[in-house]
Amino acid sequence: MVIIHVMGGLGNQLYQYALSEKLKALGKEVKLDFYAYKYAQGDEKEWRKLELDRLEGLEYEECTLKEHILYRDSSMKLTDRVRRKLFGRHDRTVNENGDYMPEIYQMDDVYLYGFWGCEKYYEDIIPLLQQKINFPESDDPKNIKTADDMAGEESVSLHIRRRDYLTVAGGRRYMGICTDEYYRSAMAYIDEKVKNPVYYIFSDDAEYVREHFNCANMKIVDWNKEEDSLYDMKLMSCCKHNICANSTFSIWGARLNKNENKIMIRPLHHDNYETSDIAQIQDHWKNWFLIDPEGMRCTVEDKNVRFTE
Repeated sequence: MVIIHVMGGLGNQLYQYALSEKLKALGKEVKLDFYAYKYAQGDEKEWRKLELDRLEGLEYEECTLKEHILYRDSSMKLTDRVRRKLFGRHDRTVNENGDYMPEIYQMDDVYLYGFWGCEKYYEDIIPLLQQKINFPESDDPKNIKTADDMAGEESVSLHIRRRDYLTVAGGRRYMGICTDEYYRSAMAYIDEKVKNPVYYIFSDDAEYVREHFNCANMKIVDWNKEEDSLYDMKLMSCCKHNICANSTFSIWGARLNKNENKIMIRPLHHDNYETSDIAQIQDHWKNWFLIDPEGMRCTVEDKNVRFTE
């Protein structure tokens, strides 16, 4: 059996769920562990809410607290504490330590701890994930009308994430916020490829967006708050094309977009832990268009990296 630790917000939870589907497709028995949301205390406790259970169509088995304790060797019984003191811990945890770890496909009887955000894990099961991951119906008329409008336009989602990224690690976490040059270049590319695009702006900083993104073909989506924020991901997936922030939330919005001719744009560097090898990033994200913080477009041909304005 393989147990996958679930943590983070909805975007990361979807990655961990997706890994379970990948491993099940390879014939593994897989369970998800929601310990961080249900039982953990202190630093181990996840401050965000479990949202996988709000989505429809997901098929997963939850590991028991007993299985969690067994695989992490975390029993607080006196006999187990003495054994660990004398002979060491029998922890079966495998920690994510690289962009892409295909060796986990061969592992069994392990506890996988990580985010598993590389597209390469899932590129062959994207249709399955699109089929299984379904959002609950919204009763907000604005969401219903916006989804209908998106279907009739060359709609483009554009995600700007600022507030929490600016307050974590002095703004240095997740490679910092995406630059204005990144967004200008991404929109210029869409304008070249798409006739009459309509941009739907999603952000946690509506005031900033209204000041900087106020053209006639731009619409701001700012009404889905707190537990309704998952409807923003749903609306992103309804767009024809997607410009993502360095955020798993908008990455999943783009990935769940079923438009066969979609353009998906993401920052060249997604977070601090991703490889800096550009050819490798392109290999791991084959269907994505990459743009660096200076607004330069990145392409890789025969492992030769080329940047263009």
